[in-house]
Amino acid sequence: MKNKITNQPEAHSSRLITKNTMKKLQDNVTIITGGGKGIGFGLACAFAKEGSNIVITGRNEARLLNAKERLEAEYGVKVLAMVADGADEARIKEVIAKTIETFGKINTLINNAQASKSGLSLIEHTKEDFDLAINSGLYATFFYMREAFPYLKETKGSVINFASGAGLFGKWGQSSYAAAKEGIRGLSRVAATEWGPDGVRVNMVAPLAMTESLKEWKENYPELFEKTIQSIPLGRFADPMQDIGRVCVFLASDDASYVTGETISLQGGSGLRP
Repeated sequence: MKNKITNQPEAHSSRLITKNTMKKLQDNVTIITGGGKGIGFGLACAFAKEGSNIVITGRNEARLLNAKERLEAEYGVKVLAMVADGADEARIKEVIAKTIETFGKINTLINNAQASKSGLSLIEHTKEDFDLAINSGLYATFFYMREAFPYLKETKGSVINFASGAGLFGKWGQSSYAAAKEGIRGLSRVAATEWGPDGVRVNMVAPLAMTESLKEWKENYPELFEKTIQSIPLGRFADPMQDIGRVCVFLASDDASYVTGETISLQGGSGLRP
């Protein structure tokens, strides 16, 4: 009898260790557009660390394959890398079909990729410049959401779309980019309303993150970079994996099961709103 009592805490401790080491997104499947670099790769690392298998898309095959190799080696998950232009509706259908063929399900869709002619004033934009932002951002998000929905419905999954402070705060030289991002926010809010009864959640994040492009900008314009840093209460740009990725992991997890239709501003305090 004495031995049985002694052994009980060990069994209980073992169960606690197992529970505490379980990953939030174990065996999930997450699609991340623009997942080969920058914020997208940071997101892929954060989700892979939590046990999710990953689908990454982008336009640079070599970059995608390098990202795939790094993710699989470091996190032990399976990664599907596919070249895809967000404006190519047929190709997006192929991405979704290949995802289902490979993994059999979709738990989370993250629309991160976006191109634009940032830095041009509104009156300098051509129709082609404006089309670039709308096609790569708004249309791509629409196509991916529409094609993924039947599978998200099966898993009671979620969508995380990327907004921007450019649209929230009307930043100079960001007219086409802001238009695309605010269009994505409107699309996301409607989807949250329409898809809520099916258990599919749709949220948005508006990040201010340190990326490869921003590092180049810092080197080329150090004084302007320092001035920008001074306008951020937390005094730094976000880390794509730790700061942006962890919030997105939360939004994709059961911890956020009652969060939908929201825009979370990850601006280090520079996006203060009433």
